[in-house]
Amino acid sequence: MEYKIKTFYDLRVWQESHTLVIMVYKITKLFPKEELFGLTNQLRRACVSITSNISEGFGRRTVKDKIHFYTMAIGSLNEVQNQLFISKDLNYLKETDWRLLEERIILINKMMNSLVKKSTFLNS
Repeated sequence: MEYKIKTFYDLRVWQESHTLVIMVYKITKLFPKEELFGLTNQLRRACVSITSNISEGFGRRTVKDKIHFYTMAIGSLNEVQNQLFISKDLNYLKETDWRLLEERIILINKMMNSLVKKSTFLNS
């Protein structure tokens, strides 16, 4: 039996990204209160942007549109990675938490790049 992807949440990359969002929300609850409108807000918004762009790209009809939104998701992922690095350097994150987040980001990045390549291949 072949598994059919019917909705954006059937995509493994969306599922992994959703888990990242939940992880970031939980971890940023521990950030200093003065970061609420700084790193905390930025991280959360950038993280949600990843899953939002994947879902929006999934719903687009043209390959060009899909690739555009998938590429935007990669940009948001890079933004999250940068902000987590800053958070680690400011000692807002434990080394073990940072490593878990970094591993997930690397996985999602590989999956997103593969999704863009597949989409591009389908267009050629």
